[in-house]
Amino acid sequence: MRRRLLIALTVFAAIAVFAFAGPLALTFATSRTQELMIGRSGDADRFAALADAAVADADSRALADEVERYHDLYAENVMIVDARGATTVNAGVDTIDPTIVATVAAARRNQRPHPADRLTPWSAPTVLVARPVGTGVQVNGAVVIEASTARARTDIARAWAVIVAGAVGAMVVFTLLALTLSRWVLRPLAALSNAVADVTATLPKPRAAATPASIARHHGGPPEMRAVAESFDAMALAVVDSADAQRQLVADTAHAMRNPLAALMIRIDSLEPAIPESAAVIFRRAGAEVERLTALLDGLLSLAVAETPVAFEAAHTPAETENHCDAVPVIADRIDAWHSAFDDAGVELSATSGIAHADTAVSADVLAQILDVPLSNSCRYAGRGARTGVTVAIEPGWVTVTVRDNGVGVGSEEVGKLTTRFYRGAAARAGGSGLGLPIAAALAQARGGTLIVESVAPTGLAIHIRLPAVRR
Repeated sequence: MRRRLLIALTVFAAIAVFAFAGPLALTFATSRTQELMIGRSGDADRFAALADAAVADADSRALADEVERYHDLYAENVMIVDARGATTVNAGVDTIDPTIVATVAAARRNQRPHPADRLTPWSAPTVLVARPVGTGVQVNGAVVIEASTARARTDIARAWAVIVAGAVGAMVVFTLLALTLSRWVLRPLAALSNAVADVTATLPKPRAAATPASIARHHGGPPEMRAVAESFDAMALAVVDSADAQRQLVADTAHAMRNPLAALMIRIDSLEPAIPESAAVIFRRAGAEVERLTALLDGLLSLAVAETPVAFEAAHTPAETENHCDAVPVIADRIDAWHSAFDDAGVELSATSGIAHADTAVSADVLAQILDVPLSNSCRYAGRGARTGVTVAIEPGWVTVTVRDNGVGVGSEEVGKLTTRFYRGAAARAGGSGLGLPIAAALAQARGGTLIVESVAPTGLAIHIRLPAVRR
């Protein structure tokens, strides 16, 4: 990728440099050519005026002297002919040269010469400048100057050398800038690739059977991008296998620990007739601790499952399983299931909602599992005489279910800690493992939602469960 980026930047820089240098060089050559031709054209006009005066005076000596001085001073050949084509003055011009003959003939016919071509360092050493002698339609002869282009060509070559040197210097600067820019752009990519490779090296090697479609193989790209894609492929496979291994470990741990705990509970129960009255309290406390340990294990397993990413969970769930539901009937079902427990606890339970349907992007089982946590907490901790209400609110893209009670509530300093693992509020005297709300929060977050706990004035607690709505 670096090589391709350098080539692209260098090509663009070269186009920009030569797009500027080329016209600049041609403009200077054109300007220098025009300067030469304007100067020599003025000399030819002056000689034409002198020749016309010499014809009128029938004396060409002053004209000959002027031509000789010009020839000696500028080392350029000059020839003047009369109306019949006879040579009046000649300072070094080859009169039999076909080009000279043709130029003289054209000037005697009062024809203006074609503009001279743009000079270059390798142009001809001389250029012809011709003017007719006389005014109007009366032509009394012609003037021809063999103008030397040596100085103009030298100036053009020198200017072109400076322009080329500047273009080369600019290309060197642009190349260095392109190299620096490519390194600056690709340095984070290389660091990312190395970091991903280092992380992947610490993970277990993925199983070949679990290898999904490779990003690098399907999309290709520059070598650096392919290296990053290959590193991400390997890391993704390792993470999938690690998550699978974690789930398997949880299942194995549950199986391995539940059986000994069940056996221990059976043995404790079988010892009850043999326990003396003095040790009965200790015996009952031991049984309660075993039950608490079993509940704690179940809570940890539920939390581990709740924190499993939905994408991974979907890969291990049958395709026919629904991943959305209407929250209204689910709430009605959970209120019916908890109604007797709330009656026994002396807490009034009701649902208030004018909404007929509230489709959420979670399954009915997951929503019921989440709702059971705040309902259980309200039933156990709100206190006799309290009232608990469940409401549903709909906003664009979201469905919010709120469980609110006016019970004893919790202190403001404890509200933010209720979703922390194993944390139990000061009012939780009825037991509990401190894993209920963390499990519910994990279930909501794993599906793109949130669970928020807040105090209610003057007393009470509200739990807002905000879940994504089904997109229509």
